[in-house]
Amino acid sequence: MTLSDEARDRLADVVELQPTKNSELQDRWDMESGSDVHQYLESELKDYYYRDDDSLICATPEGIELVGGTPDDDRTITVSELQAAVVDVVAGPDEEPQSVVSVLQAVRDTGRDPEVDDVRSALRTLEDRGVVERVQKTVPTFRLAVERDRLTIELTD
Repeated sequence: MTLSDEARDRLADVVELQPTKNSELQDRWDMESGSDVHQYLESELKDYYYRDDDSLICATPEGIELVGGTPDDDRTITVSELQAAVVDVVAGPDEEPQSVVSVLQAVRDTGRDPEVDDVRSALRTLEDRGVVERVQKTVPTFRLAVERDRLTIELTD
């Protein structure tokens, strides 16, 4: 996705202010409402931002790099138990990526019994947060985007 100069500048604002709220970006971008901010984020920066557990706006590691920043090497993320289990079993950054079904089976091998849709959802959430990457093939496959030892996992309540 190629960004216009305006979109790149606004992504830089997200990086600078993160974690941030619609209202902060509304003021910075001189927009009429938080809804306008949300609409802009979804239409122009969808691949480069996500909302954290508190619904605050954050840039993805790819978004940070795009504007010349350096993502933190060590990251702390708060995730559900299933998402933590997925991080534990999904292929590492230098390994062959896994399909959703392969990750499901690996999670089941740990004694859990989630549904395939729950694992797919966990992978997509982790992808949105820049923790796993989707490798485009005929069937989407996934692997960690960062080294496992660079992550600190905190469980949600």
